[in-house]
Amino acid sequence: MKSKKEVLELISDVMHPAINYSLRDLGIVKDVNVDENNAEVIFAFPFTGIPIANALVNSIAKPIVAEGLKFEYKIDLMSPEEKDKFIEMETVGWKG
Repeated sequence: MKSKKEVLELISDVMHPAINYSLRDLGIVKDVNVDENNAEVIFAFPFTGIPIANALVNSIAKPIVAEGLKFEYKIDLMSPEEKDKFIEMETVGWKG
């Protein structure tokens, strides 16, 4: 059984494909809950209808599943403060 800390470490280097920050740093990975061999990741997106939402979820699922854990997830929206921080980081870290 992995701990929450171990799962967070597993996904700490998963980068956003267009922004030079990890999904954790950007606040997209909001939290992780671990129970037995299940890891539930709570995602927070700045807007609804993010075109790459599935790709972002899958990029986090991959290292978790590779460790033999069952991956589950929930999606929420960022709070106004979280969204402001995300937009600021997006502006600084945009790769395009």
